[in-house]
Order: sequence, then structure tokens, then C-alpha cells
Amino acid sequence: MSDTNTRMMFGKVALVTGAGRGIGAEIAKMMAARGAKVVVNDLGGSATGEGSDLAPAEQVVQEIKAGGGEAVTNGDSVADSAGAKRMVEQAIDEFGQLDCIVNNAGILRDVIFHKMTEDDFDAVINVHLKGSFNTSSAAAPIFRKQLSGSFVHMTSTSGLIGNFGQANYAAAKLGIVGLSKSIALDMSRFQVRSNCISPFAWSRLIGTIPTDDPAQAERVAKIKQMTPAHIAPLAVFLCSEQAEDVSGQIFAVRKNEIFLMGQSRPIRSVHREDGWTPETVAEHAIPAMKSSFYGLDRSADVFSWDAI
Repeated sequence: MSDTNTRMMFGKVALVTGAGRGIGAEIAKMMAARGAKVVVNDLGGSATGEGSDLAPAEQVVQEIKAGGGEAVTNGDSVADSAGAKRMVEQAIDEFGQLDCIVNNAGILRDVIFHKMTEDDFDAVINVHLKGSFNTSSAAAPIFRKQLSGSFVHMTSTSGLIGNFGQANYAAAKLGIVGLSKSIALDMSRFQVRSNCISPFAWSRLIGTIPTDDPAQAERVAKIKQMTPAHIAPLAVFLCSEQAEDVSGQIFAVRKNEIFLMGQSRPIRSVHREDGWTPETVAEHAIPAMKSSFYGLDRSADVFSWDAI
């Protein structure tokens, strides 16, 4: 690997949310290893969003410093717009600039839909979707003024494809796709980029998968091979100047695989010169299009082969 590649984030300042553990921690550490100064944000709450603890973020900062990098800790919640502004202000105060944000912070409140409470829904939306908006909104004026900047948002195949018991999470993660595309469109004139990553990785957020039978145990063993460290290279690249022509895209990373994911486009159409009635929709439109309907697929149905 050349010196140019190993220092591809040199001179950059990055804010990584949810960076005290898992994917966020690996991204923050790789950012620093490639030369970036990093604001390591993590509220340090539980997987379901309760409580707070600065220790995980502080540990990542110490690891970065031990490796010769520069980093500071931030314990604000992305769900709080004032907290998001403080993160951005801290980057400016500590390092004099801000060049990229990785919106990684997240929680889970998995429950089958008919038992999901309003609090279950709001808590997940507030961290994932509103949190991504809060940090992006706080940074947007800075990126606009300096005519540069990169956003990387974490989406999920739970939203892109589907999964059981995750209506709140799926809604948030698919909402993030729309948010990212809108940012990419609105801020392209200022050379600001926005992309999504859908990560497959073992973390504490999925660490509660039961292993009661051999099939489940085998599945979990395979998932554990998809470590958070596999996600970091793409995130670092997307924040670098080498990704200057990459914006508005959705990628998925699964172990050593990188996928470019599709975006919604028309796949079939029907037309009646005299217009439609509910009856002709039933008789003509739906039968004509039905062979192209999507099934009730889950992520595991589409990604049906073992990670490579």
C-alpha cells in the first residue's frame, strides 16, 4: 500500500457517531490511522437506548492516541439537536474544521408490529433518522461555506429489503436513504457528497439472536465472521477526496463483499386510453403487473449465500 493511500485522510477532521463500540469504533480508528483527526461520539447507552457512559468512547480515543493519532471524546446524544450542534462545534473548536460525518449511532427496539408501542417507534426513529438529520443539519452550513464535505449514513437491508419485528428500525433506515439522496441532490452545487452503507456485521445490537438450536447456532457463527472492521474501509474511502465523484449511492458490505444496491425505478406499466376504474384495475392492471410483484422477502432470503 502506498503512502498516499495510507494517509488518504491526512488533514481531514471526521465526526463519527456511535463510535464507542462496533462499526463506529472501527471506522474512527481507521480514520485516525489514515491521518484524520476524529471526534469520537458515543452516548454510551444500552442497546435499547437507556443510560449513558463515556467510557467506551474514551477507550477508543485512548486507542487512537496510543497509535499516534488525534481524537477527542463527545458524549452527546444525536437525538438531541443541541447535542448534535455541540459535536460539530467541538470539531471546529478542537481541530479548526470539519470535513466528514459518519452517522452510525443507533439503537434497537425489536418487537412484532402489533405489539410495538409508540415509544418503541419514536425512540428508534429519533436516534437513527432524526439523529442523522440533526448532525447533518448542524454540519451543512460549514460544508456549504467551505465548498466540500462528505456524509456517510448507515442504512440496513431491514429497510431496503425487509425483516421480521423491525418496523421502527426498517422505517428509520429506509428514511435515511431518502435523507441521504436529498442531501446529495441539494448540496451537490457545493461539492458536498452523501452516501449510504448497509453493513452486515456482528455487533451488540444483534448479539441477542438466540442460539437454542444447531441451525441458529450455525447461523450466528457465520454472522460473527462478518466483523465490524470489514465496514471501515468503504466508510473511510467515501469520506476521502478520492470519492469526489461518488454521491447519492447505496452500498452494502458483507465481510469481503461490497455491493452497489439498487434504487427504486419503474419496472412495469399499464395504460388505458379511457382511464381506470376500480373494476378495470382489478381486471386489467393488477393481473398484467402481478408477475413482477415483489415477494415478502427478508434480508436473509435475498442474501441467501454465505458471506465470502
